Amino acid sequence: MEAAFHLESYLTDGVENIVSGILKATLYNPKESCFMAKYAAQSKRSIKLRQAAQKNGQHIPPFLIASITTQCNLHCKGCYARANHSCYDQDSAENAQQLLRAEQWGSIFQEAADLGIGFILLAGGEPFVRRDVLETAGEYPSILFPVFTNGTMFNQNYLELLDRKRNLIPIVSIEGNRETTDARRGAGIYQRLHSALQELHNRQLLFGASVTVTKQNLMEVLSHSFIDELSVSGCKAIIYVEYVPVDHRTADLALDDEARKRMAQRLDAVRASRSDMLMVSFPGDEKSSGGCLAAGRGFFHINAFGGAEPCPFSPYSDVNVSDTSLQESLQSPFFQKLRQGYLMREHTGGCALFDQETQVKMLLKEST
Repeated sequence: MEAAFHLESYLTDGVENIVSGILKATLYNPKESCFMAKYAAQSKRSIKLRQAAQKNGQHIPPFLIASITTQCNLHCKGCYARANHSCYDQDSAENAQQLLRAEQWGSIFQEAADLGIGFILLAGGEPFVRRDVLETAGEYPSILFPVFTNGTMFNQNYLELLDRKRNLIPIVSIEGNRETTDARRGAGIYQRLHSALQELHNRQLLFGASVTVTKQNLMEVLSHSFIDELSVSGCKAIIYVEYVPVDHRTADLALDDEARKRMAQRLDAVRASRSDMLMVSFPGDEKSSGGCLAAGRGFFHINAFGGAEPCPFSPYSDVNVSDTSLQESLQSPFFQKLRQGYLMREHTGGCALFDQETQVKMLLKEST
């Protein structure tokens, strides 16, 4: 008989594996390794906080995703943020007034630390347009902030900030080789990315890469040549993000069960031969995690205006964290209804909520 799935154990083990992987990847970088050793101790305290909350009937996810801006300087093909109208070349005056201020984000980060949330993924738009928020995040060393960036905005001042605040870890987006990357992100972007990675490497800063995986580039981005090239540039972590369609016309690019199986097998083989690098897939095999981890099961998303959403690919909200606490947001009627069944339903592709978009919108209407 199959053993019962325990979400807290699954997530706790996952957090410990990530921390262990980063520690291993920084063994030959004394400054980074020293910081990560301190963070590892803090991570254990965060786990205890979440476990104590679990005993009291309150599940606290170990991760948050925070989109801190709606502004971006690139026009990447298939961008989910532009498709759902949460990303612009320049913020309008109205948008700018409604964006969460740096001090509001600071309050969110403090509450997250108090609850035992140890990872907050900073996204956008392009998060490096919000230096004020990045500086605020740097003041919370008990939280790791992977910063998902297009890699085009590093300058001397930012490199110095990253050197001082080691809990800010740039995760640079790349799609594969020069042709594949430039085709999605724009001509010349591949070369700019590699110049940026060289700058980070020269300063011995920990950084990673984010790769959007489709059926088209699956074998390319999991090839030894691609991974070797990133490793030589100094990259210590690769986060493989399964493509989630922004509309149903591109649904055929999303990984199906067969492609996801090939990806998992290839990742296992690569990990066995590259112990110097951390490799994480997201969302990965949802069946092994008892269903989708959005809406607070494993994480949730806070948009640039404070709306608490199930995930970035499901931009619907019935509560704003500027009006309530993170803890109360986790118990929003919308999130609770999603967790009661929608996240565990069988679906095609990599995203349960995308597959049920119509039902999710109806559920939101019922919850507000």
